[in-house]
Amino acid sequence: MSKKIFTPTKEFEELLPQDYKDLVNNGPYNAPKTIDDLGSFKEITEPHPHCAGCGVSLGIRLGLASLPSPEDTIIIGTPGCSYFALSQSALNYSCTAFGNQNSVASGLKRMLSIRYPQKNKDVVVMVGDGGVADIGLDYTLHSWFRGEKITTVMLDNEVYGNTGGQESGMSPKGKVLNMAPAGKKFNKIPVFEMAKTAGCRYAVKVTVASPKKLGAAIRRAVLIAREVGPTYVQVYTPCPTNLKFSPNQTIANAKDAEKNFYVYEEYMTEEAGACLSKIGELKEKV
Repeated sequence: MSKKIFTPTKEFEELLPQDYKDLVNNGPYNAPKTIDDLGSFKEITEPHPHCAGCGVSLGIRLGLASLPSPEDTIIIGTPGCSYFALSQSALNYSCTAFGNQNSVASGLKRMLSIRYPQKNKDVVVMVGDGGVADIGLDYTLHSWFRGEKITTVMLDNEVYGNTGGQESGMSPKGKVLNMAPAGKKFNKIPVFEMAKTAGCRYAVKVTVASPKKLGAAIRRAVLIAREVGPTYVQVYTPCPTNLKFSPNQTIANAKDAEKNFYVYEEYMTEEAGACLSKIGELKEKV
């Protein structure tokens, strides 16, 4: 897990696309980066195949720009919309079988802790609502029960976006989708509440309409996971293609959600708060 693995062989460097050269020469590693720095460095190769206005790709870019140590971070994902941007990012990335991402992340974190006992190696799960709340819910919950020192980020677009628009466990009750014409029959799964009772030391519910809050949540979650235990960030990333709104209304949609059903919430245990205070991360209120 080093910046060096992204350095191309010198003899072939000139044959590489300019996008890749920019990723190597001006990626997220050269100096500490934040959301404020987005646009001044290369964090993903282009063009990526996300739909116009994709909330998931925006959530990923904001999340990746907020990692405290990107060169020492590995992202664990699954097949799905999130795969496309993550596979083209400048980070170590592993795509697992659908749903078992927290199991893979748990094993990797334990292995890295043994291999690098004196250095922080962060493991961050970053997947959609289907991976966390549906197919991978049991693996997710048990990683929290066990107290694994990993961060789980749900990119919640409330639908299975890349397979035609089926309802997911995170779709709101009554929501009519391409492949749910009668509307969803049960309530949105309360994963945020589950995280608090299943052992997460820190949990945040936020939307892509609040990038500073999202960035602070990701950073805090990773820092707490290093020292204390599992953390969870649930990010509302609305899907214009399947939720049927104009691609230029993604932020407006997310702002509306913040006022109504996706109100910002931050939870932390005393131990997590003490950890943040110790490293000076509670100076600014978000």
